[in-house]
Amino acid sequence: MTLPDILAFTLFAFVSSITPGPNNLMLLASGASFGLRRTVPHMLGVAFGFGAMLLALGAGLAELYRALPWAQLVLKIAGSAYLLWLAVRIATARPDIDPSKSTGRPFRFIEAAAFQWVNPKAWTMALTALAVYAGGGEWGAVLAVAAVFTLVNLPCVATWAALGTGMARVLGDPVAVRRINLGLAALLVLSLIPILRA
Repeated sequence: MTLPDILAFTLFAFVSSITPGPNNLMLLASGASFGLRRTVPHMLGVAFGFGAMLLALGAGLAELYRALPWAQLVLKIAGSAYLLWLAVRIATARPDIDPSKSTGRPFRFIEAAAFQWVNPKAWTMALTALAVYAGGGEWGAVLAVAAVFTLVNLPCVATWAALGTGMARVLGDPVAVRRINLGLAALLVLSLIPILRA
């Protein structure tokens, strides 16, 4: 990739990573319910899990995905069902003003990394990034795309988790945090509309 390509791709990675989506909404809820420190494994799982997904797709899984149209439907159904389950989990979370005393637990690293494979927004971002910025399929370009995306993604997801932590501290009321969680769960469900329409 040339320098202008890297700059353009970095901008694409930033906009894709910072905009609301299932990962960011879940990190916002996790930050509000569990605090920033306990949400770090979740953040790392998102960033490195997505990077690993890019590498796997760049290594050939994307071609398999395109060759099997039914796989797209399976992914859409499985991803949508999982997102609905997560929305219920967020909506029913019991927040505590002191996140260190919360009875639930945030996502673990491996759970957040695995979630990328059923996250429809992650698939869209990954396939677009590889098609546009590593279109030739050269391994060096795939590595560059995965590395840049991981480096850009990490501060973006950390921003969402920190925002959730800050909201919980400012509100300082379990009822308010519960309302935030209900709102985030509703937004997560609404994020399915474009996926189900496609």
